[in-house]
Amino acid sequence: MRAHQDRTGAAYDGVVELYASLFAGRLETHPFSRTMIGTFAELVRGTGNLRAADVGCGPGHLTAMLDELGLDAFGMDLSPAMVEHARRAHPTLRFDQGRMEALPLADGALGGVLAHYSTIHTPPAELPALMAELGRVLAPGGLLLVSFFATDGPEPVRFDHKVTPAYSWPVDRFAEMPAGAGLVPFARLIHDPSTPRGFLDAHLLARRPV
Repeated sequence: MRAHQDRTGAAYDGVVELYASLFAGRLETHPFSRTMIGTFAELVRGTGNLRAADVGCGPGHLTAMLDELGLDAFGMDLSPAMVEHARRAHPTLRFDQGRMEALPLADGALGGVLAHYSTIHTPPAELPALMAELGRVLAPGGLLLVSFFATDGPEPVRFDHKVTPAYSWPVDRFAEMPAGAGLVPFARLIHDPSTPRGFLDAHLLARRPV
């Protein structure tokens, strides 16, 4: 697991400025993502636990969005260069380098976890353990919003992402992962691709039972 994480972190270190420039508008051209993140933030506020992690936060644009939506949000990313950029771009917010698979957080610490296309580089065999870790840090009633690339086929598909290899998933198969981690998937949004790659875009909301 560590080898794939190191490769992913190093790959994103090399594209920080380009990646940040592509997402400077905070999803201005991605209305479905904005809608799901807004819904996620509203539901997290409703739990009374406003602390939320943006895991795989990249340049921090969505961490800032969660902050504006009323959450006590912080970001975490594998890439040291991404974390440094996020700190410069959003100096009032907290950003740490770290691995999603080993979050430095107590059990049940968070009201919400956002994983916006940040699980796509995780090999399928390692995804259940990652989902278990994201579920571990959620308080009872806490929310997980995970966005990913979806395929109509029966199996995950490995593809050459522009930064480093990634995977698209059958939506029902992907939903089994948070369910296997003790979470309850309760909403999903699937829509036509926003890029020429051709995979569907998918967003899945799940909740830790109270």
